[in-house]
Amino acid sequence: MTGWREHILADFSPGTVGLTLVADPDGLLLEAGMLERIQERGFALIPFESHVEFRFAFESSFRSKWDENLEKEQAVVVHVTQDDLQTLPYDLLQAGRRLHFSLAGIFPNFSYPVLAALDKSDLDALYLAQKDLASERLGDRSSKDFILRHVYSIAPELLKHTADLLRMLLRMHYRQIHLPSLFQEHLIQEIEKNGRFSDWPLGTIVPDREAFLAFLQERWEYFIQQKSSQQIASLQENRGVFNPVYPGPVDLPFEHHDVRVYLDTLFLDGLLEPVDHPQSQALSETWVSLGVRIDPEADRIKRLEKLYSSLRDDLPGQQARHGKWLTFARSWAELLALWLQTDKEPVPGIEDKIRAVQLELDNTLAVWAENKLGGLINLPPVPPVMLHHIPRFLARSLEQTQGGKVALVVLDGLSFDQWVTMRKVLALNTDFLFRENAVFAWLPTTTSISRQALFAGRPPVFFPDSIHTTGKEAYLWRQFWADHGIKEQETVYARGLGDDITDELHHQLVSPQTRVAGLVVDKVDRIMHGMELGLSGMHNQIRQWAGQPFLGYLLDVLLQAGYQVFLTSDHGNIQAAGCGRPAEGALAASRGERVRIFRDPALRERVASSFPEAIAWSGSGLPEDVFPLIAPHRQAFVSNTRQLVCHGGISLEELVVPLVQIERKQT
Repeated sequence: MTGWREHILADFSPGTVGLTLVADPDGLLLEAGMLERIQERGFALIPFESHVEFRFAFESSFRSKWDENLEKEQAVVVHVTQDDLQTLPYDLLQAGRRLHFSLAGIFPNFSYPVLAALDKSDLDALYLAQKDLASERLGDRSSKDFILRHVYSIAPELLKHTADLLRMLLRMHYRQIHLPSLFQEHLIQEIEKNGRFSDWPLGTIVPDREAFLAFLQERWEYFIQQKSSQQIASLQENRGVFNPVYPGPVDLPFEHHDVRVYLDTLFLDGLLEPVDHPQSQALSETWVSLGVRIDPEADRIKRLEKLYSSLRDDLPGQQARHGKWLTFARSWAELLALWLQTDKEPVPGIEDKIRAVQLELDNTLAVWAENKLGGLINLPPVPPVMLHHIPRFLARSLEQTQGGKVALVVLDGLSFDQWVTMRKVLALNTDFLFRENAVFAWLPTTTSISRQALFAGRPPVFFPDSIHTTGKEAYLWRQFWADHGIKEQETVYARGLGDDITDELHHQLVSPQTRVAGLVVDKVDRIMHGMELGLSGMHNQIRQWAGQPFLGYLLDVLLQAGYQVFLTSDHGNIQAAGCGRPAEGALAASRGERVRIFRDPALRERVASSFPEAIAWSGSGLPEDVFPLIAPHRQAFVSNTRQLVCHGGISLEELVVPLVQIERKQT
């Protein structure tokens, strides 16, 4: 067999029909690649998490059609993340064939607790490496050593010098290699054995990417100071003046060739910030120039051009894993935020280049989303990949902190590039630390679909009656938490925020009784729908608003009250040109600028005939009477003479949104 998935796929032959019941305690079928291949073979997977939700999905989508002799050939998989199937209803146990899959069955030579700690994305590398084991069985320690070396390419025994350790940390954190805590602890213990790095804060900078970058930023400033020969003597005499927040060695080997290769990219991606230096002009012709503020406008242009070149050579393809799109979107947002600074002169030629890449990205993403996005719906919520995963992710975080509190702040309509602009302002005016990730919104990227899915913690198919309104968000939010043991009086929901916080809301948020808060800040959405100056104007107004007290104050109130604070958006936005207004009259159930939604496919087809480049979206997870028609590339269903900022369609800026955990910086 060529991979671990083939062990499972052998039981899912194309053409199989009927009901299959799967006990899968390790969630192997929920791995994105595995789920995609099962679906390609004609199987529909339904997770069994609660009797009510399962019955709704199963009866409405499958049982009714079987009873009517429709789609008799459909194969259905009922998936249970337990070791046996006895929790399933009796009628299913009588009707379906039964299967069981586990990590222990596929990787029999490794310690099961060690295997269970791995992310499913790491199993491919482990499967390829395990052939070197023959029939040898490994214990806990040996399993950790083997996996560190063969899966993560980390060999602690080879870390002999400071440059070795720094290179390993740079590689791990830049590539966002997530070591499970079990392996983090083992790695730290192995490094500490040789005694060479006793002064390094390994317990902080190995598991925490943001702490490592902050540690690096402090040492970089000291390093740049040393580059001036006029200051070296005084620095050597006054080393005590340098008081970093993060303890550890002051002098790091930044000039080592294995270290330098990462530094340019860190500054390019905005993960490290250039520093001021009195001799900046003298340093402008050296390799450190990206990490020194020389001329703000020249620095912006240089970074913009280099970032564009880097991203142009690294575009995701139609078969890319979802993680590739999410990672790319973050770097793309940095590029757009640089480009759209309204107080700067346009960079000659760069606009045409970015527009050309946007066209290529939109076309590729549309194909990818049609084929791959539906396969992400039932992925585990840790880490969250789609918006509706976030509440379950928060619930798990809450379970791990006895008496804890969690707050979700939703900035309606905020794109990732606008978050980059906002983050820079907040970083200047607050002591917040931002842990950034990205998630997919729902298609079509409208508020009533995507934001409701976020607060419901479920796909839109579970709230068909309110698919065209947001009026039930508070109910869906409280219902989700009630299902997870949180009482209604312990839950807060508020919307329409953006300018101030009422005394009543403030009292609710700081109340010891409150454990969960869901807050909708709609200021960005209001800016967007009144915008007449395009995306540059959006960035300018968001920059101004972020500098006002409201958002910093709100986040400060939540942190002071002891919440774990997460910030996200329900969808992004783009600048679009009018392609004509459909003459559908009352045929459309919802008439957005980037998307029309119909109750019948024939009605959609009638309107689509006038817009041959529009996309008739048929993605999974929507109610059965929802048929969206999405406007073509960077266009909107408005008059041909109009330009506007809007949302609802398939573009990277609309579909991928930030998910940021906000904490206070270590002091």
